[in-house]
Amino acid sequence: MARGPPSGTDADTAGSTGERRVFIDKQSPEAYTALRATAEAVRGVAAAAGLDRTLVELVNIRVSQLNACAYCLNVHTRAALRGGETTQRLGVLPAWRDTELFSPAERAALALAEATTHPADANAQSAAYAQARGVLSEDQISAVIWVAISINAFNRVSVLSKHPVRGAPPA
Repeated sequence: MARGPPSGTDADTAGSTGERRVFIDKQSPEAYTALRATAEAVRGVAAAAGLDRTLVELVNIRVSQLNACAYCLNVHTRAALRGGETTQRLGVLPAWRDTELFSPAERAALALAEATTHPADANAQSAAYAQARGVLSEDQISAVIWVAISINAFNRVSVLSKHPVRGAPPA
């Protein structure tokens, strides 16, 4: 689950399009604090269900890819790498179905995360649930869905606020 934007940013900072946005996390801190508390609870649920941190970060990254959230992609890719994830797996994550690099549990979690992100696709949702039931416990299924719900919420905060990604410019 994402952290807030870097300190020192403000609601008047223009995004890459020059458009000025309100940083809703800064404008309504009580709501953002509640979202962060939910994320903490979700982390606890995931750990209690036996989901390792790498799988949780894969879900966070895949959902952030689907939502085109640069800020959350930056945060969670770095977290995954710190947790031991490989650059190879992160590089092919958008095409996870076309590789054997992911375990059956990871594949089920990724399918479930995608179905959670796009809930209107009833067929994908049913297929994801069937796949998940074959390799994940009910606690793990619930935890994956909560992880996906949580990162989807953070993605919307960051995308709609246009939180900047800071770092070194390309060489």
